[in-house]
Amino acid sequence: MVFTIQFVREFAKLGLTRAVGGVLALALARELTPVVLAVVTAGRVGSSFAAELGTMQVSEQMDSLRVLRSDPVDYLVTPRALACALAGPALNVMCFTAGIGASVVMAKWVYGIPPMVILDSVRKALTPYDVIVSMTKSLVFGIIIAMISCSWGFTTSGGARGVGAATTSAVVCSLVVVFAADLVLSFVFFQGRGDALRQLK
Repeated sequence: MVFTIQFVREFAKLGLTRAVGGVLALALARELTPVVLAVVTAGRVGSSFAAELGTMQVSEQMDSLRVLRSDPVDYLVTPRALACALAGPALNVMCFTAGIGASVVMAKWVYGIPPMVILDSVRKALTPYDVIVSMTKSLVFGIIIAMISCSWGFTTSGGARGVGAATTSAVVCSLVVVFAADLVLSFVFFQGRGDALRQLK
């Protein structure tokens, strides 16, 4: 909604209100939705993974699994990584839909732009390639967050203080790696692609 206010105000001065929906859709699909979702996931899910596994590590529950001949990685890490990988794209679609819906409401309520103008612009600018890239980013980010958070949980030591430190480190490291991965993925997927807004003419 904030981006809608900023974009519509500036685009209206240039007489480009018909391009607002397309610009918002591209911004949401390519960057905003996957990255913001990754930040929320790291803060909520990643910290939970690190704290839970860290508590199990310092309380020797990991050793109990090994005594029972159960691999802690297969039992504890694999399901979490798969859950994040599958939930990422699904949540990405939900967040994108909510973002476009909020933009339509805000554009109509504040600036009087008909919803069909925004939606038609979205339809023209957004391509299946953008959707696939957005989903791929969310999947990769989910795996990164799960793996880093679980790794910090497995290496926790030092009791309750160690659990807190591992949780903080897991979130920070996850975000740094996510931002670096976003840079690499954006360069790989969008290098040389700059014709999306031509469809809005």
